[in-house]
Amino acid sequence: MASVTFESAQRIYPGTTRPAVDDLNLEIGDGEFMVLVGPSGCGKSTSLRMLAGLEEVTAGSIRIGDRDVTHLPPKDRDIAMVFQNYALYPHMTVADNMAFALKMAGIDKGERRQRVEDAAKLLDLSEYLDRKPKALSGGQRQRVAMGRAIVRQPQVFCMDEPLSNLDAKLRVSTRTQIAALQQRLGITTVYVTHDQVEAMTMGDRVAVMKDGLLQQVDTPLALYDKPANLFVAGFIGSPAMNLIKATAKEGQAMIGGYAVPIPREATTDMTGTGITVGVRPENWRIVGPEDGGLPILVSVVEELGADGFLYGTSEVEGTPETVVVRVEARRNHQKGETVYVTTDPQHVHVFDSETGSRLN
Repeated sequence: MASVTFESAQRIYPGTTRPAVDDLNLEIGDGEFMVLVGPSGCGKSTSLRMLAGLEEVTAGSIRIGDRDVTHLPPKDRDIAMVFQNYALYPHMTVADNMAFALKMAGIDKGERRQRVEDAAKLLDLSEYLDRKPKALSGGQRQRVAMGRAIVRQPQVFCMDEPLSNLDAKLRVSTRTQIAALQQRLGITTVYVTHDQVEAMTMGDRVAVMKDGLLQQVDTPLALYDKPANLFVAGFIGSPAMNLIKATAKEGQAMIGGYAVPIPREATTDMTGTGITVGVRPENWRIVGPEDGGLPILVSVVEELGADGFLYGTSEVEGTPETVVVRVEARRNHQKGETVYVTTDPQHVHVFDSETGSRLN
């Protein structure tokens, strides 16, 4: 096992001038489960492939433990990759697929068999070792790909969206299995996904990327509670944070003619300045029309059993196209109803509208 360090790592593809990954500085601890997350084209898969040696590093360096692996070929980096499409050999049995890399490395037959059996036991694959991939479900094939990585006993696992080909229910159960397995094995893992729910539920820490730049890296809860900028605020959380354009005025955010209380220190000397306030759906409070709340015309009521969400619109200037409010389940709100919402200062995130940076 080993730590992973990106030092000002950059990747510029031939024929382009804008880096796909730019000045990436990231420390991943020994045994840590680090998730790289962001929208398509943000550079997360490129970063992983740079670590694996599948993409050239244009500038900067990458270290695994104390070894500089920046220019080493993939086979010399002691990493194991799990791909999105599993990449199994269709003509080989599960056991042969899992043992293939060991065979190429010259590991003797007895040890190969032992490692495969140990991995199969971990992954609940013992009864499938003599089957071909075509006789397995998507989830089982994914576990075979995991097993192929485990038997190599690498210093680092690299996983590139390994769950994206699975159906929704299987994704939920498999991500739990992967996280539990990684904790048991203690192998440093770098995991790429575009699904922020996956990132929040699996990672010890999460690195959020946008346009090739690292935006913030922290624990899932810290990202949720204190996003560093507007992009992270809007990306992390499901449903997403409500981001509303406002004007700072003496410890309040003026949204049209409505006042939302905000931490006073966030807008010291900023009266009259354009700000963006963020409120999580669960932090709205429904109040009476006489209490001065923001009016929301409900267009969709989403009942999830344990939770309920209201999706609506507001005619007030600065409000987004859709405002989301979490409510207690079975409160019997109706489409077409108008609700009035407010919040408390400690639950309001304040951002500079121009730079996007956090102010409180």
